Amino acid sequence: MGILSEYESPVEFLRECFDVAVEKADPKLQVKKHLPELPSGRVLVVGAGKAAASMASSVEKEWGSKTNLSGVVITRYEHGLPLEFIDCLEAGHPVPDKAGEEGAKKIFELIKLLTKDDLLVVLVSGGGSSLLTLPVDGISVSDIKTVTKDLLNSGAPITDINIVRKHLSKIQGGRMALASRAPVCALIVSDVVGDSPSDIASGPCVGDPSTFLDAKKVLSRWKIKTPERVNVLLERGVQGEIEDTPKPGDPKISHSKNLIIATARSSISAVSEFAQEKGINSLSLGDAITGEAKDVGEVMAAWAREITLFKESGVKKPLLLLSGGECTVTVTGNGRGGRCAEFLLSFALKLESLSFENKIFGLAADTDGIDGVSPHAGVFMDPASIKRAIELGIDPLSCLDNNDALGVFEPLGQVITTGPTRTNVNDFRALLIL
Repeated sequence: MGILSEYESPVEFLRECFDVAVEKADPKLQVKKHLPELPSGRVLVVGAGKAAASMASSVEKEWGSKTNLSGVVITRYEHGLPLEFIDCLEAGHPVPDKAGEEGAKKIFELIKLLTKDDLLVVLVSGGGSSLLTLPVDGISVSDIKTVTKDLLNSGAPITDINIVRKHLSKIQGGRMALASRAPVCALIVSDVVGDSPSDIASGPCVGDPSTFLDAKKVLSRWKIKTPERVNVLLERGVQGEIEDTPKPGDPKISHSKNLIIATARSSISAVSEFAQEKGINSLSLGDAITGEAKDVGEVMAAWAREITLFKESGVKKPLLLLSGGECTVTVTGNGRGGRCAEFLLSFALKLESLSFENKIFGLAADTDGIDGVSPHAGVFMDPASIKRAIELGIDPLSCLDNNDALGVFEPLGQVITTGPTRTNVNDFRALLIL
């Protein structure tokens, strides 16, 4: 029996690879390994992000019958779970809304009631920046919503977006830890390149190296037309009239411990091991692939062609090319495709234009189950995808230009729809070269 003979198609193998990646990032398996010792007082559990509900469920399972446990977590709409001791609220993502503000306000007030004998457990995951929105005095959720939406559409990387968010928030950029008299233990599922706690959900419990001036520079760099109240606030911060976020090493947040419990790299490693068991060589390109989705797609297609055609590449086939990270999409059209779909359409179009015997299959999906604003986690392709799309009367290149990759993959039935996975270690890309 040959390699992959147990599968109906190579795409089925890639789909299983994605399942392995998501399972490795499942908070239910990771949270219990990293819980600290119980305090003499009570335990308050708070948090925000796409994994917040599943993380809270894991805490309840471990501690629900052992201590005085309560709390509030905020997750994206349709990502909630029924919990016994912890309130699970739902709010807007990626653009914040009033529900997120009300939830964040409730969390902030509960934190201020803690004593040094209690314990604050903070469950942090991707999406927390918008879900945990509590504006500083002088601006509104509407102001933050406008700035966030414009930054997302500009193609700004998430690190730049979070620099701005931190300086518009009462609770992010280390300010949550600053408000707690109790010891703080933050358990973090990373969805950002580099896995820096300061960048994940805008770092509510860790020192922030950025400044008000950095926030102003971000808005200028991406040519964002900022609401006047935001301009005034940031300028007051630059002039020292408003205290900046606590910085790394600040003794006022020395009681805060931040632990990364799941990453894109660990998911990629799990898939590499899985592929090895199936007799497939794998090569990880790392978890830090960023840039415009369509540009990254073109580069990876050129590399895949090189491996396919030339033995001098030194790579043994079949080969599984794996990568993670977060690409961006500068929106110029009115389509619905997310960054994973746009990446894979660009990849497929570039392979087609290079004109060679194509034996390459691909999958790109977000581990949270949502690619951009689409209802799908991602998409997959085979060597004939572009040809079949054209036969259906679809113009794939026009779809790419219109940011409408789903206009290609949906009619082909080449979408991956999982619903909320309740975790998030960012994008997963797998390219199989036979």
